Amino acid sequence: MSNKIIIVAGDPNSVNSEIIFKAWKKINNKIKKRIYLIANYNLIYKQYKKLRYKIKLIKIDNIEDSIISTNIKVLDIPINFKNPFKVNIKESSKYVVQSLNLAHSLANNKKVKAIINCPINKNLIKISKKIGVTEFFASKCKIKNSSEVMLIHNKKFSVVPLTTHLNIKNVSSKISTDLIIKKLTTLNKEFRKIFKIKPKIGMLGLNPHNAELSKKSEEFKQIIPAITRLKKAGLNIKGPLIADTIFINNYKKYNVIVGMYHDQVLTPFKTLFHFDAINITLGLNYLRVSPDHGPAIDLIGKNKASYISLLQCIKFINNINR
Repeated sequence: MSNKIIIVAGDPNSVNSEIIFKAWKKINNKIKKRIYLIANYNLIYKQYKKLRYKIKLIKIDNIEDSIISTNIKVLDIPINFKNPFKVNIKESSKYVVQSLNLAHSLANNKKVKAIINCPINKNLIKISKKIGVTEFFASKCKIKNSSEVMLIHNKKFSVVPLTTHLNIKNVSSKISTDLIIKKLTTLNKEFRKIFKIKPKIGMLGLNPHNAELSKKSEEFKQIIPAITRLKKAGLNIKGPLIADTIFINNYKKYNVIVGMYHDQVLTPFKTLFHFDAINITLGLNYLRVSPDHGPAIDLIGKNKASYISLLQCIKFINNINR
């Protein structure tokens, strides 16, 4: 396994250039030598010039080129952008999908240790008919049973949404005993592999007060049967827990809280930890992480974007052994 790390520059209409620059200034030279940026060289160069950031870029064509440098090594995605500061959606989509495809190829062929992708507007990968980057990489790895897991991780605590980028009206119909078992089996296996501990897992219900465990509720029909089977399989799991109080203090009893939908766990998690967290995809053929925030287009050019989550991604990948 290579020890090289790739960072996908991601959405061109974003604060990504800014957070890459700021994070780069905080890492040591030993780590810098291992990092390669998948990006359009001319776009990054012009954006840094506009932002008045002084940093050297090296354009390379192959990650196996024997270049050892503490400057940013750019694996160029050759697209001729008409305007590098307001890239249209067609150009942006082409650029992002090509970047993600290259990242997948390098990681899948063991050319790199892991993928870090900077934030991406999900509309840019609709061309791939996938909902988000998690689902994009799962599809590239030919994962057909939805067993990949989105783990939002802080060194103190993590959360997992059972369903990811679904509209609320579609969540209930997607929850099933089989899906819960697939996701949590992956979570338990990969968490132990990465963090070297068997996780204590708390699983939330879907409805307010777990619908008082009515026989017509998802808790009674799908969630409790899954928890029973997972306990028999050896998982350290408890639930269904009450969602409206767990994040007051009781979450500290667990390594991971699993919720039924995206905002059920991500909203309280981000309230607690802000940008001090990373997004890890478990169950792929390789390790993929990303900052736990979006492109923040409202902050472009203002030099106010937080680089903390990207820096945590780099530190996490640098220190991980799996």
